[in-house]
Amino acid sequence: MFRNQYDTDVTTWSPAGRLFQVEYAMEAVKQGSAAIGLRSKTHVVLACVNKANSELSSHQKKIFKVDDHIGVAIAGLTADGRVLSRYMRSECINHSFTYESPLPVGRLVVQLADKAQVCTQRSWKRPFGVGLLVGGLDESGAHLYYNCPSGNYFEYQAFAIGSRSQAAKTYLERRFENFVDSSREDLIRDALIATRETLQGEKLRSSICTVAVLGVGEPFQILDQETVQQLIDKFELVGEEETPAAEPDADAAAAAAADADEGGAAEQGGGAEPGPAAEQGAAPMDI
Repeated sequence: MFRNQYDTDVTTWSPAGRLFQVEYAMEAVKQGSAAIGLRSKTHVVLACVNKANSELSSHQKKIFKVDDHIGVAIAGLTADGRVLSRYMRSECINHSFTYESPLPVGRLVVQLADKAQVCTQRSWKRPFGVGLLVGGLDESGAHLYYNCPSGNYFEYQAFAIGSRSQAAKTYLERRFENFVDSSREDLIRDALIATRETLQGEKLRSSICTVAVLGVGEPFQILDQETVQQLIDKFELVGEEETPAAEPDADAAAAAAADADEGGAAEQGGGAEPGPAAEQGAAPMDI
């Protein structure tokens, strides 16, 4: 049986210059349930899919509150996500106690990236198999960062990670220019639509998704299921109202075509006795 000789520990490089353990961790992020983040000038919205593995079990929590001004959404190994979120919470508490001010989001993300990168330099450690979308608000405005298991981090206007996240990215790429000036409700609406794109036709319900909001004058909070379901129903009703508006035009066109056909038939058969064709035309009406 073939065995890869270069993935026994994280510090072993392959001849092609690859670290397979790090790539495995990044693959675990791709296999996790989808997580989505969006930001405007004043708000950050995080959303995720949290399906249960069985009908007899509950789902695992995918969004965590770090501080009043920071929250994270994860994709990948939930256990690693809990460990890192607890580390971030501890760093925020220590900074607030020492300096009596909230920890800047960028500084926390750098510390988190350094912690993840150390795990790629020690043979007795393994990379964290989780990707984090870190949303926060500080003096410089709203921020959204993505932390990779490799130790890299990037700031985004909007981003999606996890299983089938490419469909959500496609939607976000079409809309991202409007996110800067979007209101709180518009951001939540776009987050829900992007979440629906990752479900591949499955109906979006509040029981399979979680939404969290953070903004100016609004501390980080996870919306309850009733509120999320009301928002889903509200956005779907708008789509249903727009669709029937085009139906009367179609009915009018069909009626006009039917009248034209009847008029043409009357002109062709005017003054003639009804033949077998007329009797055949009447038969379907009797049926």
